[in-house]
Amino acid sequence: MAAVRLEGAELIALAEFGETTPRGIAGVIARLVNSGELAAGTRLPTVRELASELGVSPATVSQAWQALSRTGLIESRGRAGSFVRPLSQGWLAPRMRGMAAPNDPVRLDLSRGTPDPLLLPALGPALSRVSARAETGSYQAEPVIPGLAAVLADSWPSAAETIMVVDGALDAISRTLDEVVRYGDRVVVESPGFPPFLDLLDLLGAEAVPVAVDEAGMTPDGLAAALRRQPVAVLLQPRAQNPTGASMTVGRAEALARVIRSAERAGDVVVIEDDHSGMISTAGDVTLGTWLPEQVVHVRSFSKSHGPDLRIAAVGGPRDLVDRIAARRMLGPGWTSRMLQTILLDLLTDGTSLDAVAEARRQYFTRQRALGDALRTRGVPVAPADGVNLWMPVLSERSALVQLAASGMRVAAGSPFLAASNSGAGAGNGRSRPGGEFVRVTVGVVRGDVDEVADALATAAQHVVAGGY
Repeated sequence: MAAVRLEGAELIALAEFGETTPRGIAGVIARLVNSGELAAGTRLPTVRELASELGVSPATVSQAWQALSRTGLIESRGRAGSFVRPLSQGWLAPRMRGMAAPNDPVRLDLSRGTPDPLLLPALGPALSRVSARAETGSYQAEPVIPGLAAVLADSWPSAAETIMVVDGALDAISRTLDEVVRYGDRVVVESPGFPPFLDLLDLLGAEAVPVAVDEAGMTPDGLAAALRRQPVAVLLQPRAQNPTGASMTVGRAEALARVIRSAERAGDVVVIEDDHSGMISTAGDVTLGTWLPEQVVHVRSFSKSHGPDLRIAAVGGPRDLVDRIAARRMLGPGWTSRMLQTILLDLLTDGTSLDAVAEARRQYFTRQRALGDALRTRGVPVAPADGVNLWMPVLSERSALVQLAASGMRVAAGSPFLAASNSGAGAGNGRSRPGGEFVRVTVGVVRGDVDEVADALATAAQHVVAGGY
């Protein structure tokens, strides 16, 4: 296959703006890929070919190619050359593809939204105390072991009628939506919000009704307007909201509950809360279930505090709804491994593990404050955040991604998080959205020089590569 030859407007764009630096070349190529002028699967010029046409050193083009590879726009196939990367991870839903980071190594990856592995409690002691045999007396036994059920009930933020465990927060959200939402229904969501929620609604044939988020979470006025469209559910994150890091106050939760109570057909609306960062959040427990106990399903995940691969989340709420979820699950996986439940129970009751989680919470708070202060000092208006993520405004999403890749850093594109993108096919394309563009930064893994990280982020946020998006 012959390589595409960059000519005409493409070379003019590079030359006219003097963009023959690695960052400039990468920015222009990124624009051509995003606009479709360079289609997926297109073979690019070799490093030497483009260097010759631009009159620059091969090293300059090589650095641009490396930056584009780190952002996931192009891929190297060895001697076959470099190609525009096709839409990858076909086993992922559309917006989840937009979140997925390439496997190409970078100096600092702040894109994944995962906890710092060095801050997770050690599993070894808990594993050593698990029975050597995996025993279950009956396939129809209670799905939650009694000890774990008691610990969860004691720590629950409101009086839930019943609590069960499932395989992670997204499993809990998916199963609850399956019981509540039918084709054509409307569901209120946060915008920005967690992209897989939007993918789930697309699969169910439901319509997402976006509501803005401020420093205290979903806004009451926005929720009131959305409820006039008679949704069947409201899906929100009460603490360490992903991607903004906003945590809801008790006053805000009460205001939202009041808005729901006053809405038409108020009793028909189910509130689904995803408390995915509960034990590492510095904000206090909060749930609309305090005021709407018969309408709230509260989900608490232990992925951020104890490790994503533990794959356990607890679901509490009205008995009728939670029992329906449990009954349907019995026709599939049945229950969450009682061995895993025993490990989680150990971690939730062992003093050393509790101290490790408390230290992680303190570290995340310190890292958030340090990087947030450093960015604001550099003129980047980021809001204070809770948990592991920070939502950073940028002049150009795509340009910021390319510039950071050129410096060996990676953050997550902001566009997949926006509910305003109602089509999965259009999600994650990096084009302008009303209210500006953003990227999500996983602050929780910033262990090193905060000033160095802040310098790189601020430069990328405040500059646009000529010819780039």
